[in-house]
Amino acid sequence: MTTALDERRASPVRHAVPYPVLLTALAAVLVVSALLATGVGPVGVPADEVARILLHHLGGGGDTGAAADLIVWRIRFPRVLLGAVVGAGLALAGAVVQGVVRNPVADPYLLGLSHGASVGAVLVLTTGAAVLGALTLPAAAFAGATAAMAVVLVMARHRGRLLPMRLILVGVAFGHLFAGLTSFMLARTDSSAAQQQIIFWMLGGLSGARWETLPVTATVVAAVAVLLMIRARRLNALVLGEEASAALGVNATRLRWYLLVLTTLLTGTVVAVSGGIGFVGLIVPHLARMLVGADHRRMLPVTALLGALFLLWADVAARILIAPAELPIGILTAFLGVPFFLLVMRARGLATQENA
Repeated sequence: MTTALDERRASPVRHAVPYPVLLTALAAVLVVSALLATGVGPVGVPADEVARILLHHLGGGGDTGAAADLIVWRIRFPRVLLGAVVGAGLALAGAVVQGVVRNPVADPYLLGLSHGASVGAVLVLTTGAAVLGALTLPAAAFAGATAAMAVVLVMARHRGRLLPMRLILVGVAFGHLFAGLTSFMLARTDSSAAQQQIIFWMLGGLSGARWETLPVTATVVAAVAVLLMIRARRLNALVLGEEASAALGVNATRLRWYLLVLTTLLTGTVVAVSGGIGFVGLIVPHLARMLVGADHRRMLPVTALLGALFLLWADVAARILIAPAELPIGILTAFLGVPFFLLVMRARGLATQENA
């Protein structure tokens, strides 16, 4: 008998392109994109010169003092790497949340994580606190996201179980509450510079990318990605429903807790360094399913690569569309995400009518 998951696994691309070839191709495109994106900006740097500068530094060479060297190594390449890491993290978090709550239009922002992170970050920006120096803002944002998820998880429990629909409703409710707190703090600050910084941070951006913050973010994203891959088979069972999960020996409630904790760690870490970039976790998992189907063992690696590519080029567009000014990435992803959201809802509505 064909299961719902087996039906969702079907994909034309899956049969046309072998999976290892697809992964290799996406990884190669990501490397080439990183080289090209590093050279794009108000001051263009050819790809061959970008490669030469990167090889010089990666080989142990120091700063040469040249303008191109400063632009590539100190400014753009850390930003490109951070964009790839953040994109991969947000996309993975979205894929897992959609599986956990069994809702194709869910993403981490639906659970109030980004709003909780905003409360922590805006608190730092409005008070001027700098307990941890440059790490104060990311640490506060991460703490806010963690606190938000803790509250949502506790409130979403019913007789010791996590109910997917209740989780969404509680997340949306507390998301609005956290958004109200953020707006209140923004309205109370008298500093116009702080207000501009807060607004830009809330809309998302990678202009604050630094080598100092990249290793921690990349390590957390990589570690959580590995843990998610290990649980991919069980996540497949979870998507099939409570009864199917129990029949396959999977404790659905315990697995949901575990996956949501990992999602909180992942989302809190990337939002802490990039601000509130929405819709990546909504769009990219669907693109991955179109390529390889719904089996999370195959879909999660593709989701990470596509997320990295998506946000990398979104950041390039944010840098050049209104140059010399910079457009917050959240505006671009919203322009893409809202129509995509409506298309998904329309497709589900049509499917429901057809099955009725």
